[in-house]
Amino acid sequence: MTRTRPTISDVARAAKTGKTSISRYLNGEKHLLSQALLARIEQAIADLDYRPNQMARGLKRGRTRLIGLIIADITNPYSVDVLSGIEAACREKGFTPLVCNTNNEVDQELHYLDLLRSYQVEGIVVNAVGMREEGLNRLQQSALPMVLIDRKIPDFACDVVGLDNTQAATTATEHLVSQGFEAMLFLSEPLGTVNTRRERLAAFHHTLSHHPGVIAQNAEVTLHDSERLDNALRQFHTAHRGMRKAVITANGALTLQVARALKRIGLHWGADIGLLGFDELEWAELAGVGITTLKQPTWQMGYAALEQVVKRIEGSQDAVREQVFSGELIVRGSTSR
Repeated sequence: MTRTRPTISDVARAAKTGKTSISRYLNGEKHLLSQALLARIEQAIADLDYRPNQMARGLKRGRTRLIGLIIADITNPYSVDVLSGIEAACREKGFTPLVCNTNNEVDQELHYLDLLRSYQVEGIVVNAVGMREEGLNRLQQSALPMVLIDRKIPDFACDVVGLDNTQAATTATEHLVSQGFEAMLFLSEPLGTVNTRRERLAAFHHTLSHHPGVIAQNAEVTLHDSERLDNALRQFHTAHRGMRKAVITANGALTLQVARALKRIGLHWGADIGLLGFDELEWAELAGVGITTLKQPTWQMGYAALEQVVKRIEGSQDAVREQVFSGELIVRGSTSR
């Protein structure tokens, strides 16, 4: 038989007291209760294995202390690190995160937005990198306190936390110049309206405009179009045969696909071609001679995003702000002379 979940009335009966005293105990007003009564209540809760219905209590007080997290792709190491920072800040500030992985599917994005509203979350943190326009529009209409991570939404005034893309891409490009590379290919997923990709590409071209002797190219590939990726890399390598050349990838997921593509077409990073990727990856130091990366402070970014949404929940009327973090270049064999 299914065991009936104990209620506050059951606890009161077992502790030989009224429901008011149990409510005071659960609401942290223990100073109003005698030590003997406290002991009886604690014993009754332990004996019955009583667990308060936090949702019901929150709704009664007008607070759920729930934060919704919408993640475009939870398999991306970037997202995992961001989530870790968010979760740490939630724990410290007494909130519970509800994590929704949309897997870059527009139907899931809309479903989770509606679901989070039905749970009466107090705020939302969104990593909207893969979100479609319909999902972004629904976000704008939600009127909940919200912070975006790593992507701005055009014409939407909202707090944003992300990397200083111009500084990071400039640092990465200047490093390749200093290592004597004569031709560079910036590879990204389709630019669309994604400001992170556009800002990194713009900084790449701007930096190389000051080095007219260096060839600057860029190409867009979808993440799992291996044939197009192989062709782009093969053509770049063939067109600049005899020159020192390198590829910059705009994110960690693409770095992995480029590493696989180079293996398929028989090129070795470090020896035949340089390789530098945005996002630090656990395996980057172990792959061949090691892959140079531009590390983002992802944990800190997640923590800062949660701090900002809590400020909005608590009524902050400060102007919308963009918090940018500096990246760190980690040099390995793939770009060394």
